[in-house]
Amino acid sequence: MLLTLRTRPPRPKNPGTSRHRTAALLASAVSVCLLAASAPAAPLGVGDRLFPHLGNPGYDVSSYDLAFTYPGTNDKPLQAVTTIDARTTADLDRLNLDFAHGKVESVTVDGLPASFTDAGEDLVVTPGVPLPKGSWMRIAVRHTSDPVPADGRDGGWVQTSDGLAMANQADAAHLVFPCNDHPSDKAMFTIRITAPDGYTAVANGVPAGVDRAGGSTTWTYRTQHPMATELAQVSIGRSAVLRRKGPHGLPVRDVVPAADSKTLEHWLAKTPDQIAWMESKVGPYPFETYGLLMAQAATGFELETQTLSLFEKGLFTEPAYPAWYVESIMVHELSHQWFGDSVSPRTWSDLWLNEGHATWYEALYAEEKAHKPMVDRMKAAYSASDRWRASGGPPAAPKPPKEGQKISIFRPNVYDGAALALYALRQEIGRTAFERLERTWVRDHQDGTASTADFVNLASRTAGRDLGGFFEDWLYGEKTPPMPGHPDWKPTPPAKGAPAHGARTKAAPLKAALGE
Repeated sequence: MLLTLRTRPPRPKNPGTSRHRTAALLASAVSVCLLAASAPAAPLGVGDRLFPHLGNPGYDVSSYDLAFTYPGTNDKPLQAVTTIDARTTADLDRLNLDFAHGKVESVTVDGLPASFTDAGEDLVVTPGVPLPKGSWMRIAVRHTSDPVPADGRDGGWVQTSDGLAMANQADAAHLVFPCNDHPSDKAMFTIRITAPDGYTAVANGVPAGVDRAGGSTTWTYRTQHPMATELAQVSIGRSAVLRRKGPHGLPVRDVVPAADSKTLEHWLAKTPDQIAWMESKVGPYPFETYGLLMAQAATGFELETQTLSLFEKGLFTEPAYPAWYVESIMVHELSHQWFGDSVSPRTWSDLWLNEGHATWYEALYAEEKAHKPMVDRMKAAYSASDRWRASGGPPAAPKPPKEGQKISIFRPNVYDGAALALYALRQEIGRTAFERLERTWVRDHQDGTASTADFVNLASRTAGRDLGGFFEDWLYGEKTPPMPGHPDWKPTPPAKGAPAHGARTKAAPLKAALGE
């Protein structure tokens, strides 16, 4: 995107007047900068209930250009340059970016040096000239990006056996690069990775060039749809990239440890049919490509990074996991491409829209392909639901994360607890209306953000009646409402010491999810 020139005042006829007016404007600009410099820097936020200091007001990011240079070892900082194109939504004499766990070497705004300091986990930038509302700006930050985990923090870079991957959900992208780290501000991405020969780098989107010089290679990738920062993915390793075709010729590429490509092919070959299955439920796949990144790492979770979902390789090689379970988890992450990636949550309290739907299609796939009845899983979830609400909050009003454990918002209440609310909705309005609602939801909000209120309103329009009271009870109630069509279901505590079925969280070991 070309930057637009800022509007200048018309040139007056009297040169003397021009000199005086120019001097006055410069004096005004200097005064504003001095006032900004005198005010203490402070972390800002966009008012998210669960993450008060996440995101920043005053601008809307259009695009990111991320350039990383990998040193050949995953325990030393990467050199990086992050370039951000954004449009101001307010007059700014100073702006904040989310950034921590790296050293900032320099900052420029529109090519001019800018002063900077830190405040909490914010990088506070003061440009040389104030930025008026409605103007384009380009911020370039030269910095390091530390792959060694921060003390007491979840997420960011993931160290694999042969390199790095990313796991930025929910609020860890700013541990990797400066950004407006909130899903409400989606943007286009260009990602460039330079690594020594022998490594392969892959990122979100489609390839846009490979340059080899002086014993290193630079890979460039670009997204064709906007993306939230928490969904960014970069894989660096001694990897093989395996390619195949999905429905309608969709390019599918998988990234796996090169030595394991033959062993993992059995699982990778399932992806095209899984995409076709999801399309039969909710409509066309929303992005330019898809694939699995199988990392040799111990994360305890899988992650729906846009167009390239992150998986532990061990999920596919551990014989204790039955095939139906592994395939349903593959579909869980795939369904996020519609629910969570293409349609992103407006706030983190809307997380249930991501995880509830992904859990729903995970369970539906298991029902249709492996004969695991949805009703059995939902009845088990209903039994545990009151306990989940007490410990984690209702599905659409989750309790805040624990200090230093931001992924602790990923509790059973937003997985099976939220899928249970969707099951109740299908019971309430009927299968035909429910399936029409699902297709309309992902179509109307593609490439955007949406809230719980948006879903409630669309469901009411689809059903032809006000469902506000129904959703108030199911999404915000302290106790689980009666299940339509199942008056015999009762919420009861699970047997002591037994795992709750479906209580898989992003921080929990996968074995706990089997409940078998």
